[in-house]
Amino acid sequence: MDSLQAKEMHQEVPLFQLLMKSKHFTALLFGQIFSLLGSSITNVILPIVVLQVSKSTAMMGTVMAIYMLPFVILLPFSGVMVDKMNKVKIMFVVDLVRFFLMLLLAVFTYLGHLNMILLFSLMFIMGTMDSFFQPAYSAVRAKVFTTEIRNGANSVTQVSVQALRIFGPIIGGVIIGSFSASWGFGIDAITYIISLFFLLSLRSLTFQTSTVSLGKESSIKKDFFEGIAVLKQEAWLWITILTFSLMNVFSGGIIRIIIPWLINIHYDFEPYVFGLVLSASGAGAIVCGLVFGLRKEWKHRGLLAYIGVAVSGLGLLFMPFVSSIPLLMFLMFLEGAGTMLFGLIWEISLQELVPEDKFGRVVSLDMLGSFGLLPVGYLLTGWLAEGIGEIVTLITFSVIMVVISVLLMFNKGIRHYN
Repeated sequence: MDSLQAKEMHQEVPLFQLLMKSKHFTALLFGQIFSLLGSSITNVILPIVVLQVSKSTAMMGTVMAIYMLPFVILLPFSGVMVDKMNKVKIMFVVDLVRFFLMLLLAVFTYLGHLNMILLFSLMFIMGTMDSFFQPAYSAVRAKVFTTEIRNGANSVTQVSVQALRIFGPIIGGVIIGSFSASWGFGIDAITYIISLFFLLSLRSLTFQTSTVSLGKESSIKKDFFEGIAVLKQEAWLWITILTFSLMNVFSGGIIRIIIPWLINIHYDFEPYVFGLVLSASGAGAIVCGLVFGLRKEWKHRGLLAYIGVAVSGLGLLFMPFVSSIPLLMFLMFLEGAGTMLFGLIWEISLQELVPEDKFGRVVSLDMLGSFGLLPVGYLLTGWLAEGIGEIVTLITFSVIMVVISVLLMFNKGIRHYN
């Protein structure tokens, strides 16, 4: 009888009941929907603005590298901080700072005073803020996404994020085509304020925290290595983190630098087409997320995850060989679906395998491994694209992604992860 009761307690809640089941999930979901809406608009406008100001893919690579540099450097420390502090308060303060940053960007763009030095400065501070926000947000999700809602909550969250990848780029394309970039940056600023009101509903959450003093260097070092010890216990975790320290260099460079060039410069499409192409990636992710969330259990998750990465790489690989807008959208649809499949499996595995009081530092190690080389990668992509050509760079990076994914499917730690 006890085992039967335990099974009933952990029975998965249907997707349509999630909002009624957990008020904390509802607040977290809608808070992030608004802030990500603004970010998705900025993600379309920013590369276009940089290309207009600098006329250089290398400069876009520099902008992204400057954003990622503080993010990467601070992650080991910020993960330990997150495990010792109130995660919701960290998110609240960061959103407030990001509001002022985007407001400044909107004002300077509107006045026509935007230059690369100012943009570098604002992106550096933004990266610093994100180094604290991302571990805190992941830890809050792990707390809120309890066993009975975990699959559905992750699916709904990711589907919502990808829906914003559809509408955000479209809105961003329309704004920069019909109005100006400053409007888009201003909307992004407002969405952070809206997000703050939803975060207030999470104040009642309590967390297991580490009790070691932050003032002792040896204690911080000990906490850091405790996170590594958690990762070493599961081959799926440490192999994937090491793999994506390289994989994200290639995929990040393609998505952030080469795809904007391909659509806006090479094919010379209107800005709204870039929005449509990015939106197609979001549509693919939504379809994948909905399908994933309909099942309570998926077997062979390690293989499924890397099949998703391979599909994403294949979608990017064929982008330079088609000039039809529908075909470009279809390829980005595949890219989004593959990325979503991997992302869902990875997020759920972290929530299942990592203890709550160590979640912040483990997630920061995950991000450090995944994004540590991104500043170098963005610079490499930008300068390599100008040296050997954007098309050759895109094809080379995509092929490497596919080959790595296929090879890892033969690894026992990946193949046997379920």
